Amino acid sequence: MTTTEPHSGGHPGDEAGVTTGFLARKLGVSPTTLRSWDRRYGLGPAARVEGRHRRWSPDDVAMMQDMCRMTAAGVPPAEAARVARRRAVPEGTGTPIGSAVEPGPPGESAAGQASSPERPSPAGRPPDGGRVSEGYGGAEGSGSGEGSGSGEVLEGTGAGRSGGGLPLGSVWQECRGLARAAVRLDAVAVQEQLTRAVTTYGLITAWEEILAPALHAVGRKWESAGDQYVEVEHLLSWHVSATLRHCYVRSSQAPGRSGDALPVVLACMPGELHTLPLEALSAVLAERGLPVLMLGGAVPAEALVATVRRIGSTAVVLWSQSRSTASLALARHLAATRWGVRGARTHTAVHVCGPGWGAAKHETQLRRPRSLRDAVTALAGDGPYGTA
Repeated sequence: MTTTEPHSGGHPGDEAGVTTGFLARKLGVSPTTLRSWDRRYGLGPAARVEGRHRRWSPDDVAMMQDMCRMTAAGVPPAEAARVARRRAVPEGTGTPIGSAVEPGPPGESAAGQASSPERPSPAGRPPDGGRVSEGYGGAEGSGSGEGSGSGEVLEGTGAGRSGGGLPLGSVWQECRGLARAAVRLDAVAVQEQLTRAVTTYGLITAWEEILAPALHAVGRKWESAGDQYVEVEHLLSWHVSATLRHCYVRSSQAPGRSGDALPVVLACMPGELHTLPLEALSAVLAERGLPVLMLGGAVPAEALVATVRRIGSTAVVLWSQSRSTASLALARHLAATRWGVRGARTHTAVHVCGPGWGAAKHETQLRRPRSLRDAVTALAGDGPYGTA
């Protein structure tokens, strides 16, 4: 009977453990970060063999995943490390995984440590003056219209991938945490952070400062790296959509809502498939008590015109992510469409939203909100909807 050497690539289920490189790819951080956490906070493999590469056991991997989730949520690394090590106590040993000492980073005193290691402090509200993502009026493409800047770069994941990086620029801590979780393909952490962001800051701020910037960064990386990061973009988009739709359903089913008011029609232009900004708008409008008719992506021109005439909506929102789908002719036609009984005909206010509508800035008959907040304010002031 022969003995098989442990697989160098490693797998979380292997008895011998996984290599530092494999764990770094799994977590979406660099090997240097893992070594730094080991040196500064004692977050290293529980078992070490002299003269051999370090191997991370399943318990070690779970501890590091816990560390990543907490730092992604804005918990200071030193505090997150203490909590992660305390939680990672092998059954029956009473001894935390990792090094015997529990050092903090250079210059950190005991007075600066948290008094309750089991309850890490959540990220506080980012400072005023943080960047507001132009989720409704940025540059054409997946980006927000701002340069990637020299902000943080997140490492890529996936076997055989060298990392590449995900440039975020100047963003809130919660946005960094959400992006980190997505790059790690940590669906549980992604959903937790989305739910926390919406609950803490509300739908508008969460979208403009956290969700949209993370989506833009992932989208830019996908566009520049070919098929790489497609799984990250799909995971993040799916969970963002699920969160927004949950908010919409919860608000639209609230008691006391009137079914008599005319709905706001939300639709992507023909050929346009980016629906998430409209899903965000639908959730906010429903939260404000406004009825919404969401038609989704790539709505044919004939269907748009027929819908406006059929239901007599006083407001329609047209989303275009790129110039190729922004049809001024269709928008003008909808704005000129009259409906209602003879002698009392009225028209529909057309709001063109998205980075594809750059050519519409001189169109006086079209309204062009520049952000989700602007769109909500404009729509809440239209016709029977009252004021924001």
